[in-house]
Amino acid sequence: MWNFIARQHACETDTAGESWPDSEDGRQGVWISFAPEFRLMIAAVVGPRTLDTAKEVVAATKARVAGIPACFSAGFTCSLAALSAAFHVVTTVARTGKRGRPRKPLCEPHPDLVYGPLVKQKQQGTLLTLSTRVVRGAERLTQLGFTISTALVERVNLPLRQALAPLARKTSSFCKDRERLRQRVVFFQAFYNVARPHMSLRQPLPLHERIRHGAICPRWRERTPAMAAGLTDHVWTFREILTAKFEPLDSQSISG
Repeated sequence: MWNFIARQHACETDTAGESWPDSEDGRQGVWISFAPEFRLMIAAVVGPRTLDTAKEVVAATKARVAGIPACFSAGFTCSLAALSAAFHVVTTVARTGKRGRPRKPLCEPHPDLVYGPLVKQKQQGTLLTLSTRVVRGAERLTQLGFTISTALVERVNLPLRQALAPLARKTSSFCKDRERLRQRVVFFQAFYNVARPHMSLRQPLPLHERIRHGAICPRWRERTPAMAAGLTDHVWTFREILTAKFEPLDSQSISG
């Protein structure tokens, strides 16, 4: 989801008109990696539409997931390169004993990596064609039984735009600093994951737990994406989000 900071067109752009990675103005994107089974926002990054930003998003996602995920995107050309940079295997070529410089180790995408883009072609806001193809891991994708879709992560754009004024369409409340926009997006990510119950994740209450409180008789147990993913056991309050304290990442051991 793209937005602009300070001005719509950056003072310094690349050949495609996109802002440089270190540019603080012009078009910027809100990059989100999303776990659809939990409705969980894994990572949220603010930056221009470049390979460096794509690598940053994939690296943040890799640090938060276990194993090799199946990834789908909207068809950004740098997505596969960013995924291959994070999820890869290095193969050392055996020496032949012949004269000459030995071959360098080969860096190839991980065999379990699954990637499929979903490309939309529009004309004046009207959707013309919708095409999908499997770029990597067709066999594993069949075993998993997944279908290439970005509908659930695109649905997150609506609460993002409704919650953050700088992301609303046709607004004058744009951010003038990229760091401020990043802070707002990251805070909304925390609120969305731990404090905002998701209707599709709720579970029916047993009959003996449906205790009437006045005119209200609850029928569902509300759950947040973090509860569905097993990261917490309750819906956080706004005070808990603001007062939560975490150890710095540098002081945490690899074993947990």
